Order: sequence, then C-alpha cells, then structure tokens
Amino acid sequence: MKNFLKFQLIALAILLISCTNNDESAPVFPEGSTESVNLWVQDSMKRYYYWADQMPAKPDYRLPVKDFFKSLLSSQDRFSFMVNTEDSSSYPRSIRNMYGFDYTVVKLASNQVVTIIKLVLQNSPAFNAGLERGMIITKINGKVITAANAESMASSIKDQTVVDLTVGKWQNGTVADEKNITVYYGFSFEQPILSKVFEKNGKKAGYLYIYDFPDGMTQTLNQKFTEFKAAGVQELILDLRYNYGGSVSSAAALCSLIPSGLSSGSPFIIFKGNKNGGEVKRTFAQQIAYDPKALDFATLRANALGLQKVFILTSNSTASAAEIVINNLKPYMQVIQIGDTTLGKDMAGFVVEDKRKPRKISWQIHPVIYKVFNANGAGEYSNGISPQVIVNEYAGLPLLPLGDPNETLISSALNGGYFKSAGQEKNGEAKILFQSDVPPMVTGK
Repeated sequence: MKNFLKFQLIALAILLISCTNNDESAPVFPEGSTESVNLWVQDSMKRYYYWADQMPAKPDYRLPVKDFFKSLLSSQDRFSFMVNTEDSSSYPRSIRNMYGFDYTVVKLASNQVVTIIKLVLQNSPAFNAGLERGMIITKINGKVITAANAESMASSIKDQTVVDLTVGKWQNGTVADEKNITVYYGFSFEQPILSKVFEKNGKKAGYLYIYDFPDGMTQTLNQKFTEFKAAGVQELILDLRYNYGGSVSSAAALCSLIPSGLSSGSPFIIFKGNKNGGEVKRTFAQQIAYDPKALDFATLRANALGLQKVFILTSNSTASAAEIVINNLKPYMQVIQIGDTTLGKDMAGFVVEDKRKPRKISWQIHPVIYKVFNANGAGEYSNGISPQVIVNEYAGLPLLPLGDPNETLISSALNGGYFKSAGQEKNGEAKILFQSDVPPMVTGK
C-alpha cells in the first residue's frame, strides 16, 4: 500500500499518539463504537490539523468515519485523507499506482482529440504488457476516448483490476500500427533515477529524471553527482515533471548537491503549523539528518556541483517535495523552470495513528499539518508554481523517451529555454483536456 500514499503525503515522521480530550463536557461513547472513533479523529485533528480553528464546533459523531473526517476539513484543503489499515479499499487509487502508467487527452491544433501515454513506470504491469511512452490510446475497454467521457472512463478503470487498451503509434498526423494490449492490476517496483550527460555548445549538461523522493535515496544521489562532477558537468537539468513528492529530507539532500556557498548552518525550510505546531526552522544539515539512512551534509557537499543556475522541468503533476526543491533552491541560485505550472501542494504532514498495544483504532489520518516556506520566507503557492518558460510537452508528437535530448522539454532546456523539436511534428497549440494523474480542478491549466 506504500505506493498509494506517495501522491498524498510528505512523510516527516510516524507519530505515536493516543489523543485524549481534556474537555470535561466532551461526549463519552462506548469503546469501539463509530462515535468513539470519530471522537479520536476530532481530538487528533484539533491538535495537529493546520486549519484546526476552522473545524465545526459540533460535528455529527454518528456519521461513518470517513464522512465524519470530511466534515472537519477546510474548504482550502485538497490533500488530507484517511485510510483504514484493515481495509485496502479505503486507500486512494490511481491508474499510475494500480497499473503503472498515465495518459493525457489532448486536443491538437487540427481539432483532433488524441490520448497519449506520457508515463510508463519501469517494471510495472503496463511496462511488462508492452506499453511505451508516446503510444496513442484509441480505445479503453472497447470505447473511444473523448473530451466528454475522459474523466468517467478514468474513474471506471480505477474500479477494475484489468484494462484492455487499443494502442498505436503517431506517424505523420495519424495513428498507425494499432494493436490490443491488456494490463492487469499489480505492483510497480521502486523507480530508478535516470541520469545522462549531454554536450551543449561545448559545455556538459547533466540530466536527472527523478520520479519521487523516497527516504534513503542520498546514497544514489551522491553517486550520481560524483559521476557528474567527474564528467565535468557545468549545467544541470532536473526533470521533476511526474514527481509527486515524498521525503523532505531526500529533497533537501538533492538541493544540497547543486548550488555553491552552502554551509551546515544554511537555512533550508520553515514549517508553519497551527497554534500547537507553531513554527519550525531547519537547516539543510538538520533536515537531511531527519532521515536516519541519509548520508550527512558534509559528505554530500563534497560532491556538490556548485552551480549558479539550474533548469527544472515541471508539469501539473509536479507536487509536494518536488515543489519544495523548486521553491527552496531559489534563495541560493537562479532556478529556470520550464514546462507547466505545478500542482500546488505547499504543505506537509505526518501520519497520525493509534500506537497503543493492543491497537484499538485501525484508522490512519494523513492531515495537512504544516505550510512550507523557503529560507526567505517565500511560500503560499497553493495555485502552483508557474514556470518562467512555458513549454507544452505535447507541442511535439510523438512524445520521445525521457532522457532523449530531442524530447520537447529537455531540448528547450538545452537550448536555453527555447522550444526546438528535432524529428517531431510541431502541433502548435495542443490543448490539454484531461490528465489521468491530475485532479480535475487543476487539469488544463
């Protein structure tokens, strides 16, 4: 179930709690009842929830647990959720986590609507079935995808355990070589970091595609930057376009490897919580050390590139810890963001659960607990972080593999932020209609 949680939370810690209500007038319910669980949920949220002061004073304790939880949430909150660890159906579902791929429905300048596979996870069910980035889906379970049915069709896929796709290749403005592929629900393994070194106008540019930020990735990051340094890399392209986030400590480790002028005391992040949580400031070294598996700050800095600027590729799927990388590097270097506006998850949290032995409540709460800010106090990007260079990933078809220097966003970075596609068909204003991995409220920004 770990994979289900990556989009939804930044894992700072697992908190051992058993909240009690000190209010003498608080209701008392039989242990094990729905009402007693809801009271625990309310007590927990009062203590930790960022918008605790907006919670209703007299909620309906008779509601089913998930409905009760939703009744407490702020209208500003898009990300808090809860799961029952004894019920797998209560976990968030996504096409990416169930099958290992994502797609985008695009309206081309010719008014043609096409559905493009944009991401296939390595060693996933989709990968093993033969799906590839750039393929065009013409039918899902025998039905043609349209702008009108795209959202409902995505929902139906998440309710199944097998999906039948008709796919083809984009050639000269049309779909060729169609075939049928069946993808079964299954597990996707941890994704590798893809690294390349490109020659650019006599300079060497390092490229890193980072899918997510799990704990314990500092060894891998250190190795990649050791290789970059040995290769004489002078510029860096970070590809975070599909990165939902993960560990803030891993994000801090990545950031520590890029700019010049950092010391162990350099401030990295500010967490601002409710009246109970207050304000927490952490340096790069402190935040990295929060992950017990991490290499220390000094070890990482020995392999830092010491750059003055960095190119970061983004999309509507760039979220959470990936957005922290963008925002929290800005006080220390020039960040040239290329692509589309990010998702806008300017917040962090940790898991709130009952750790009593024996455990009496099987629910876990994943609430928004902090808003996050950089060393200069800049944050508040709930509408997403806008790129300086807007480049539509779908402006050139077919989509080329990630890591290809001619791929739309990568070629833009290699050309200093200008669009240039080699061997691709230029599609002018390709309008995004639906994305399988982006909530409808931010699709098509």
